[in-house]
Amino acid sequence: MAADLWKSLLQTAKEKIIQQRRASLYDCAHGYQEELIKKKLQQFPGGSINLSKEGNGIGILTLNNPRLMNAFTGTMMLELQERVTELETWKEGKGLIVCGVGNTFCSGSDLNAVKAMSNSEDGMNMCMFMQNTLTRLMRLPLISVALVQGKALGGGAELTTTCDFRLMTPGSEIRFVHKQMGLVPGWGGATRLVQIVGHGAALQLLSGAVKVDPEGALRLGLSEKTLVSSDETGSLEEARAWLSLYTEGPASVIQAVKKVVTAGKELPLEAALRTEKDVFGSVWGGPANLQALVRRPKHK
Repeated sequence: MAADLWKSLLQTAKEKIIQQRRASLYDCAHGYQEELIKKKLQQFPGGSINLSKEGNGIGILTLNNPRLMNAFTGTMMLELQERVTELETWKEGKGLIVCGVGNTFCSGSDLNAVKAMSNSEDGMNMCMFMQNTLTRLMRLPLISVALVQGKALGGGAELTTTCDFRLMTPGSEIRFVHKQMGLVPGWGGATRLVQIVGHGAALQLLSGAVKVDPEGALRLGLSEKTLVSSDETGSLEEARAWLSLYTEGPASVIQAVKKVVTAGKELPLEAALRTEKDVFGSVWGGPANLQALVRRPKHK
């Protein structure tokens, strides 16, 4: 009876955590019309968002639109939402690498779609759609890294901030060019940038549309490492090796680590502590915990 009650409590805790992670930032009360913006985005096809899941629990999310330096078309925005939904239910997942084809990360939005949806209503709905999607990407229970090759511009720069870490290849750059377009970041990039580099540095990068090279990114704390290879295949292998340092172990434990860190970053203290308690309960007495107790019966 007690065991059944404990299992029920754990299941409830897990469901609560999943619901929090998928919760939408916006709904109709905010004027958000998701189905309407999906129909409009569908009118701007091209490119794709590819996802591969490797046996070691590492996922590779690839932006594939080389004709436009991997800029987001309307259908790519829709596909990104679909891939995030798929990753949210990946029980064996531990890590995620976000990258682009053709030695380029992402040049932001396809200007054809931007021009066609330049009215305020469409612009706000697209903003809310992408904020929802990228926030869910950020909250995935996977340790994520952006592999920045070539240019990460505008919305592409914003995309790098959704990942837990950033790795850059020689000659690459991250640049928030929004000011030059008469805009500010709208996909959550400004808020996340402040969290990563602080208020002063974020203000400089945004107001100056500063080109951040690998050396500058390391200095600012925007990047963790400059890779050796500029080659698409070689840099991906380096990124895999780097990420594997943090994804060794059972998926349930790696996901639990990501969940408590996300809670600590996003939630007020009391709510973060309650989430940590729920996540702790989901792994306490689990297979990994019990196996570890058998392997390590004493403190040494």
